[in-house]
Amino acid sequence: MIESENLNRSEIIKELCLCNGLSYEMVGQEGSDASKLEMFFLGYPRIVGLSLFHNLSSLTIVAQDIKEISGLETCLQLTELWIAEGYIEKIEGLQECRKLEKLYLCYNKISKIEKLEKLIKLEVLWLNHNMIRNIEGLHTLKNLKDLNLAGNLISSIGQCLDPNEQLEKLNLSGNQITSFKDLTNLTRLPRLKDLSLNDPQYKTNPVCQLCNYSTHVLYHLPSLQRLDTFDVSAKQVKELADTTVMKKIMYYNMRIKTVQRHLNEELEKLNDRKCKLQKLPEERIKLFNHAKKTLERELAELRGSGKGQSEYASEAERPGNSEATVQESLMQQKILTKLTALDERLTFWNKKLHEIEALYHTEVRRKKKSHGLLTPFLLTELETVGNIHFEEGTRADDWFNSCYELILSRFCTWEFSAYGITGVKVKRVIKVNNRILRLKFEEKFQKCLDHEDIHDSESCQKMLECLFYVFDPEVTVKKKHLLQILESGFRDSETNKLPLGREAVTLVNSLSMCECPRIEFLQQRHKGDMKSLADCDLFRHGIILIAKVFLGQSVQAREQEPISQANYPMVNSVFVPQRHFLRERNCDCSYRQYKWFVFDHDLVLPEYIVEFEYTTVVQVHSLFSTLNNIILEEGKKYSEGLVFSQDLKFDDEVIKMEPKIKPRTKLISLDDKTIFSLAKTNVYSHIVNLNLHGNSLSKLRDLSKLTGLRTLNISFNEFTCLDDVYHLYNLEYLDASHNHVITLEGFRGLLKLRHLDLSWNQLKKTGDEINVLCKHTTSLLTLDIQHNPWQKPATLRLSVIGRLKTLTHLDGILISEEEARAALKFISGTKMTQLTLLQHSSSKEERPRMLSIWPSAKILTQISKLGPHFHLTGNWYLKITALNLDGQHLFEITNLEKLENLKWASFSNNNLSNMEGLESCVNLEELTLDSNCISKIEGIARLTKLSRLSMNNNLLTGLEKHTFDNMLHLHSLSLENNRITSLSALQKTFTLIELYISNNYIAVNQEIYNLKGLCNLVILDMYGNIIIWNQENYRLFVIFHLSELKALDGVSIELPEIESAKDLFGGRLTSDMVAERQGHSNFLQMQDLNWTSSSIRTVDLIPIDHFRNVTNVNLQNNNLTSFSGLIYLPNVKVLSLNYNHIESIMPRLKPQTHLSSRQLLYQKVPSSGYGQQGASKLNRDSVSNENLPPIMQSLEVLHLGYNGICNLVQLQLNRLINLKFLFLQGNEISQVEGLDNLVVLQELVVDHNRIRAFNDSAFAKPSSLLTLHLEENRLRELGKLQSLVKLEKLFLGYNKIQDIAELEKLDVIPSLRELTVYGNPICRKMMHRHVLIFRLPNLQMLDGTPINADDRAKAEFHFSELQAKKNSTVQSNIPTSKSLSQPHLQAPLPCKFVPVTNSPPDGGSLCHVKASPIKITNVILPAGFSHFLGPDFTLTPEVEGIFTKSFRENVKTNKQQQQQQ
Repeated sequence: MIESENLNRSEIIKELCLCNGLSYEMVGQEGSDASKLEMFFLGYPRIVGLSLFHNLSSLTIVAQDIKEISGLETCLQLTELWIAEGYIEKIEGLQECRKLEKLYLCYNKISKIEKLEKLIKLEVLWLNHNMIRNIEGLHTLKNLKDLNLAGNLISSIGQCLDPNEQLEKLNLSGNQITSFKDLTNLTRLPRLKDLSLNDPQYKTNPVCQLCNYSTHVLYHLPSLQRLDTFDVSAKQVKELADTTVMKKIMYYNMRIKTVQRHLNEELEKLNDRKCKLQKLPEERIKLFNHAKKTLERELAELRGSGKGQSEYASEAERPGNSEATVQESLMQQKILTKLTALDERLTFWNKKLHEIEALYHTEVRRKKKSHGLLTPFLLTELETVGNIHFEEGTRADDWFNSCYELILSRFCTWEFSAYGITGVKVKRVIKVNNRILRLKFEEKFQKCLDHEDIHDSESCQKMLECLFYVFDPEVTVKKKHLLQILESGFRDSETNKLPLGREAVTLVNSLSMCECPRIEFLQQRHKGDMKSLADCDLFRHGIILIAKVFLGQSVQAREQEPISQANYPMVNSVFVPQRHFLRERNCDCSYRQYKWFVFDHDLVLPEYIVEFEYTTVVQVHSLFSTLNNIILEEGKKYSEGLVFSQDLKFDDEVIKMEPKIKPRTKLISLDDKTIFSLAKTNVYSHIVNLNLHGNSLSKLRDLSKLTGLRTLNISFNEFTCLDDVYHLYNLEYLDASHNHVITLEGFRGLLKLRHLDLSWNQLKKTGDEINVLCKHTTSLLTLDIQHNPWQKPATLRLSVIGRLKTLTHLDGILISEEEARAALKFISGTKMTQLTLLQHSSSKEERPRMLSIWPSAKILTQISKLGPHFHLTGNWYLKITALNLDGQHLFEITNLEKLENLKWASFSNNNLSNMEGLESCVNLEELTLDSNCISKIEGIARLTKLSRLSMNNNLLTGLEKHTFDNMLHLHSLSLENNRITSLSALQKTFTLIELYISNNYIAVNQEIYNLKGLCNLVILDMYGNIIIWNQENYRLFVIFHLSELKALDGVSIELPEIESAKDLFGGRLTSDMVAERQGHSNFLQMQDLNWTSSSIRTVDLIPIDHFRNVTNVNLQNNNLTSFSGLIYLPNVKVLSLNYNHIESIMPRLKPQTHLSSRQLLYQKVPSSGYGQQGASKLNRDSVSNENLPPIMQSLEVLHLGYNGICNLVQLQLNRLINLKFLFLQGNEISQVEGLDNLVVLQELVVDHNRIRAFNDSAFAKPSSLLTLHLEENRLRELGKLQSLVKLEKLFLGYNKIQDIAELEKLDVIPSLRELTVYGNPICRKMMHRHVLIFRLPNLQMLDGTPINADDRAKAEFHFSELQAKKNSTVQSNIPTSKSLSQPHLQAPLPCKFVPVTNSPPDGGSLCHVKASPIKITNVILPAGFSHFLGPDFTLTPEVEGIFTKSFRENVKTNKQQQQQQ
């Protein structure tokens, strides 16, 4: 045997030498210096002969039948080892190879990473394609740089790679990694450059199939250069991932805040209900307290005076002294009796008050528990980048109704009757969409179907069930446990461990089987505390997890045999009928009820979470049995109810008991006379007691002289502060209850005060008020501060006891020694000491890349704390970068002066009243101060690096103007639940991306304009502010003015909303917009309103009286269709509306029938910006005939150019009776009309229109018009201008005037001094200029050229020459005819020149006498010849008839001659 092994060994060594080109004989004799050996494909079944190679540094063995690693003990120089494609099952035999740097054991059957601890120089380790399930055994490999574990069965990374900080390359492809959370463990590998989870050579990991896989990896591992063999080193790739994740974090931060806000709303409703309930007890308590203190005052006065008072309700006169003494004694006895009765009623009502408070806190806990899952659900969504999604259902969702019906169908009333339960109400259903678990479920489900060879869909559906998961009845369902199931499924560690070794996922199909064990356990636990089943509210609310289950091959469990996979190897599940659990007879439901045990947890998919409430048979014994039953019907008073009717009767009886005290006159102020009257003395120093109870005092003047005063009662007055008692140095007792005291500031110097009652006031700031008492009441023994709206009521008692060490009683309760010690311990923990800083700080330089919305300080201190054992060096404080002091009950921030490198700090849920102590932390980037008592943001001007600031739930009343001006990196600001009224301080926070300011006191629209300059703002939450109710269409209003917003009040902004906002608010010029532009709302200072090119459609300046000083308005280039709100501006003189779409001064009503689509749009949007619609003549006439009242009587200048106006009547310009200058150029006007009432109009501009001629109504009345612009129209005629008697300038350029006769019609305007006619066809005839100059003697400017004397002389010369030519033309063109008699031809032509007299002889003060034109009246010419002589020549009828007859005969003779020829 030994010989054969030696022979085999020799053969193996020979093969080894042969394959590596070595001589076997030489190697066998002398050994070999070879440093590298390789063996491929058989021939080397085991590792032998390596002792012959002393210098071996590299060994490669591939595709051999090697089953174990051995024979390497002598390979001390080995640095690289390949043993691949073999049958190795264990890692062993490498302990001596301590210089090994590269180890390749891929393609084997290794199931565990082990025995590598001594290979500390190892840099490369390949274990791909093995059967490894866990990453382990690598903790000593500090130099490992390349690790390949691809193609194994690894399902989790965990923290096993944390020690391998030098790791640069990691391949985990082809495994079973499913969780994004698991991948975040790789963030602790700072040098990782190359990561493969989805290498193309291997199967993909399930996690790679999830949405946003690459984004998640690149965000968490920013130093990666390659991912899944792809180059990801480009900067743009990393920035894209960062941006995507930032958006996700912002989105979920917004949603979580919305959930918290909804919870706060619910709690606020509960608080309101509590206040309503407490109203009656509080009123009763105040009533009895007032009566009690009044009686106590009377008793003190009775005892002090030694004689009866005359103020009691007694009609008999007082007898002698003895009788008076007896009556005084009886009176005192009656007062004491009534005081006892009052105390009893006070005790009763105080008890009711406490009962309501206790029930309120119970309901608060229930509400918080109900909402408690929503925030973790959203955080889970964020951490999984949406691959686990939770959806809350409504009645509109089919799946919600299915779950609802499933719960009702699985509820058996008979089985719950023993617990007093009559029904079940579903409160909430949440659908769980877990992509990871669903992929697993579908994969396993398909495998099971393939294995069973089931292809019938009906058979498959029968194997799928919706069942209830059974939680451990003895353990309350923990939030963490439930989340673990929903995220990771029913892992082996999560399955129920039942008796007798049963291990499986337990599910049932009956609500009773799921819930009854829980109810019974709770009953047993609280058996001693329960008065009756009806009084127990412990099991009323519950939660059910519904899972989708593949039962597969299922069999009934065998009795007395443990339920385990080993006992049922061939099945998927085991079931047990209900009757096996309950032997007694039940209803028929029990025969259909089963309990299942499913062995494979991947086949159980959690799908729905159902929150429910049982309805029980509860007898309401009193108004306070449950909070849901204590609100009386709306409008019904307590006195009308039945519950307190008897108690109120008792109250009345007590109040009416003898003695009845007559009410005293209430004091409004205090003077010497009043003090002496009350004290029954005239010496100030003798006054020891002073009772001012039950008055209306708000100030305590003239008390400084009462140096001996020891007792002072000022209860039931109107005090808001107590600064008037500071000089009463001997005061020992002070009762200031039932006032309105809001602060103790000024309350000082009362060093002898022993008893102080401040109950029933308005004190809020715990820290400030305790500081005052601690400093100025050092001898205080008893203190009552009940019934004040304290900001931190939970820790109030400990805070007061710990600070006021002399106290013996607080709120009427004795302070025990144990309580005093606890208070001292509590106070010691409220101070920021060196130990405090070390316990709650971190020194991490960078914020961890985590998908979380929590403050960085909280995250860092949870990951890594310095701790109390941190080694202190000289500059230890400079290492602190994060500080988390949430919930430490701090009253002030101290000892941060040296924390110069502090970047992230959180001080939430403390008692801070100011922000002092942060000035030196100039490197702060994040600061959280939620849930404190801070009333003002101050002391942060130097924190210029701040990027996130959160101050929710404080007492902020405003923001200082320049608070944020220097914060150039501020991205997120959260100021929810404060009392802020203005956002003006945020105008320069240009870098702001998120703004949360819900539940404040922002009321006016102008505050939104303060945010218009924040172009980076994408998330805004203003829910719960007054503006939401004050501003109609608030949401659309904000969306319109903040166009960059992506989400408002927790709801994403959709495109239809944006369009609706534009339709509703687009083009509205409002007072808020004006205020926003000019920076203030003092509109009385305004004189000019300039708002051009802003798409304005309407003007709504309210209140209009604030704009009464506006005189100039420029709204050019907008979309106005009417004057809109401008008509109400009383003093506007100049109005410019060029380039709009003006149709009328007032909006016109459109007819409702036969509307075009364009008209319908105009009807829906009155200011749509479309041009004016033409009106019929009938409509125009009706409009013109209306006697409309004048408007805008201050308006003098109006610009309406380029508005598309085609009808001047519809404009209603007649109503502008004081208009002097009207500009209508560039419109579609064809007729000048509707201007009759403009009697003071001086200039009219209608250039570039469509005017052809003037109708009779154009200038029907005498006008004051001085200038008329008619250029670029279509004028051919110039008639009907005779009414323009004062016109001085007329511009007619670029029209269609062809006949010089039209120009001659201008002589009816003798006042004309300037005229333009260039661009008309008539200008082609050179004579028009001379004619105009000659006929218009007052003309001074023609076509832009001045007229001088030479021009006028030339015109007269040319005109006389023209007349001469006409005369000669008349004689030469008289026809000759043979038919005419000789005497006619020889007789001289009678001509007579008659001066024309139809022109006025006087053209006005500026005109000279005009030369008379010539008219020829006795020249006889044939018809048709008159045109040769011009229009001034006419013929008498007699002459024309003779001449015409001769001319016709002559023509006839000529025609006959031509025919003959």
